[in-house]
Amino acid sequence: MEGDRDRGLLYDSDPPSPPLSPPPPLSLTFFDRERHVTFLEMMYHMLPYHYQSQEINHLTLAYFVISGLDILDALDRISIQNGSHLASTYCALAILKIVGYNLSNMDSESILTSMRSLQQPDGSFMPIHIGAERDLRFLYCAAAICFMLNNWNGMDREKAKEYILNCQSYDGGFGLTPGSESHGGATYCAIASLRLMGFIGDDCLSNASAPSSKANIQSLLDWSLQRQVADGGIQGRPNKPSDTCYAFWIGATMGTLGANKFIDEKALRSFLLTCQSECGGFGKFPQELPDLYHSYYGLAAFSILGEAGLKPLCLELGVTEAAATGL
Repeated sequence: MEGDRDRGLLYDSDPPSPPLSPPPPLSLTFFDRERHVTFLEMMYHMLPYHYQSQEINHLTLAYFVISGLDILDALDRISIQNGSHLASTYCALAILKIVGYNLSNMDSESILTSMRSLQQPDGSFMPIHIGAERDLRFLYCAAAICFMLNNWNGMDREKAKEYILNCQSYDGGFGLTPGSESHGGATYCAIASLRLMGFIGDDCLSNASAPSSKANIQSLLDWSLQRQVADGGIQGRPNKPSDTCYAFWIGATMGTLGANKFIDEKALRSFLLTCQSECGGFGKFPQELPDLYHSYYGLAAFSILGEAGLKPLCLELGVTEAAATGL
């Protein structure tokens, strides 16, 4: 079903690790850059069999590999030889930005005209024209596409903002749709979209009560801070275990709000090291086999933490600052 395929495009629905016995306890106590470069090189040249059937996600997987290598400052280790889906289009444009392609050379109007027809009366977006679920993931993709193309003709920003605000829950977090449970990935999509659309500025934290976006920033900060738990890791929802990817989803949300100083970075780094595999890459939980999704977001989280040798991220766009600015 289309909805089932779409769930894996942005977060928290990555393909399960292959059913193998868990590896022996990890002995790595440091961030091993070269192992991660080797792991992503392997993913680039030989996609594991359990990813190969996911044709609709191939551009997303390519984005994880290429953007991960860019964070590691290792794009020179590979050679790079338009999607009709919003998530695929976002990933394709992000890859082009990463490798230095000038997006002004593209026929952006056709992309934006097609995309605008995907926006619904309530401000949300469908990912494809034949009908599918609508939620914050695809609104984020639309905002990122417009931002990268430097052209907002592809969406009605005011309608999009209203949809986002309707997704904020009573507890301060954001759900994928209005009335749904707050979730780390949905919260990132909401805040990153507001930032890309210009409704949240650099001084968001100091002006938490300002009416510019009308989002309840104070309750959002409270909800986000509660996601770091006793083991130092970050959970996506209350009463869930810590998970590598939420170090990015929540960490990038806090960073966008200018509130990273409230995260216990030492504890988070220690948790992430337990998820680092001796094979390179990161697993979802400590001492699990690595997968591409969690490997990318593990690297992104270490970039947010300022790990030496990693490029800094443009948090709201999900690529390195150098790629985002074209430098």
